[in-house]
Amino acid sequence: MTEAPTPPETSAESSADELARAGGLYYLVRWGFGPLARLIYRPRIEGANNIPRSGPIILASNHLSFIDSFVLPLFAPRPVYFLAKSSYFDGTGMKGWISNRFFRALGATPVQRGAGQAALDALDQQRRILQSGKAIALYPEGTRSLDGRLYKGRTGVAFLALETGAKVVPVGIVGTNDAMPVGAKWPRLSPRVTIRYGEPIDLSHHGAASSGRARRQATDDIMTAIHALSGQELAGTYNEVPAQNPVERLKQVLPHERR
Repeated sequence: MTEAPTPPETSAESSADELARAGGLYYLVRWGFGPLARLIYRPRIEGANNIPRSGPIILASNHLSFIDSFVLPLFAPRPVYFLAKSSYFDGTGMKGWISNRFFRALGATPVQRGAGQAALDALDQQRRILQSGKAIALYPEGTRSLDGRLYKGRTGVAFLALETGAKVVPVGIVGTNDAMPVGAKWPRLSPRVTIRYGEPIDLSHHGAASSGRARRQATDDIMTAIHALSGQELAGTYNEVPAQNPVERLKQVLPHERR
């Protein structure tokens, strides 16, 4: 696989500045919303000691609900950064401003979803965050599971781990699909949430990030670990976003690497 192009230095500096500015807001939101979220969902946190308190690390989690992206950063024992679709940051008026600041305070940075260059730009943005010694959270399935099953992992997480040397902490989230089912506008207040962190996985023995076989085998190791933590039924297929046009439908049918 061709290495993702490195953007100009100004872009990297801008990304680092954004993360630095989000730091204070992150702790304000964490200590403001964190206790409230703990009171409501009474989370069971298992294996928190498996997360190194410093250095680059990738939290690779299953994805059941919209609130997963709140649960992971609020309950993790260290700051965790993640990418969120740019529409969460593009709103207008007071509502848009609040949404923008809230997601940035959680450690989110905007990204354009899609394949091709958009996917490469997202990988490069995540790589820069890891190279700055921070922790990131990713969903190897790519998008939320609509039926509660665990889908095949895409290779982007493995590429980042092999490219940067970061270890991967598998995460199994249980109960968020009951707390906020797909399609719900607001979360429910009663279901209890469980978060299980597995032991860090060193994937370097699989080979270089440039090897498709290494990426695939490393991805399968990650998904096996997530499955052991989440206990979900295996789907055995990729969780594909519905194709919007004939070209996208053709791409989904033809063999290709899912990132």
